[in-house]
Amino acid sequence: MFQGAAQFNLDGKGRLTIPTRYRDMLLAHCAGQLVLTADADGCLLLYPQPEWQPIREKLMQLSAFNPKIRSLQRFLVGHAEDVVMDAAGRVLISATLRDYAKLDKRVMLVGQGNKFELWDEARWQAQYEKMTSFSMDDLPPELNGFTL
Repeated sequence: MFQGAAQFNLDGKGRLTIPTRYRDMLLAHCAGQLVLTADADGCLLLYPQPEWQPIREKLMQLSAFNPKIRSLQRFLVGHAEDVVMDAAGRVLISATLRDYAKLDKRVMLVGQGNKFELWDEARWQAQYEKMTSFSMDDLPPELNGFTL
């Protein structure tokens, strides 16, 4: 569904304009109803509402008596915010989430299949350098035999 990376600017109110190529798909799939939440890597995750709902339900069905699970629930669900694309295809990113991800003006929107990652441009560049400098010996065993 969503793939590719592109640089954008947040406007003065902290709004992100969703790329035109995704707007019609998002309107058809979820009527522009989206969910933003924090990610442990320091970016934000932007999900269409129907993609987020099963994740939220699975998380909340886990036992909150386990401190690690409770922390994950608190982190992901606690930061989750419903946002709606406006008529111009923009979504407002709250100050809380902008502060968390250190989003100022220049951001990267990175497609990840069923969701987007939203990065501060400088943080994305650092992440990108880490990704491109790995060794094949560093790959997890799940990728043994994986070919492109």
